[in-house]
Amino acid sequence: MAGMAEGSDAGRESIGLRAVDAASEVNAWFGREVLPLEAALMEFLQHNWRNQSDVYDFRQEVYVRVYEAALMRIPERPKQFVFAIARNFLIDQVRRAHIVPIETATDLEALEIAVDQPGADRVVMARDELRRLQAALDRLPPRCREAVVLGRIEGLSGREIAARMNIAEGTVSEYLSNGICALVDILYGEPPTNRRKT
Repeated sequence: MAGMAEGSDAGRESIGLRAVDAASEVNAWFGREVLPLEAALMEFLQHNWRNQSDVYDFRQEVYVRVYEAALMRIPERPKQFVFAIARNFLIDQVRRAHIVPIETATDLEALEIAVDQPGADRVVMARDELRRLQAALDRLPPRCREAVVLGRIEGLSGREIAARMNIAEGTVSEYLSNGICALVDILYGEPPTNRRKT
């Protein structure tokens, strides 16, 4: 019994140490990567928010969100990450206020284009993923493929898909379920266990 108690204490200590190590790693990352962006962040917040008395509080809230997110996973591109969080925070504030000044919306759209501009490597990766998805869709049985495209890509409801395909809604659900399972199998290499052809 004493050995088990000692073991569990040691386990708790090692878990605590790992948490401290993670926090100290995030602290170092935050000081190295995020704090040097403060002037640009303040300029962005001041430019995109009318009430200047809110800006310092907003900066702190952005810092809290960045830090908490980094505790889960430190982002590879800190500047884009910080400004995406700041942009999303301002959008949330605008929604809460139910006021959308035209210049705010315009500036946020411009920033969204600048911040979210993907690098060449990300464009290539996205194209590869689209090719893989298209190849996987092409391997589905025709009716499953049609249901998946209508439901998951075009966003039609079950009723709309049923009307378009001239089938019952229950059949739509079956096609969607089978189609999604088959896509997962194709894309992620799961064995095709009892996959039904439709």
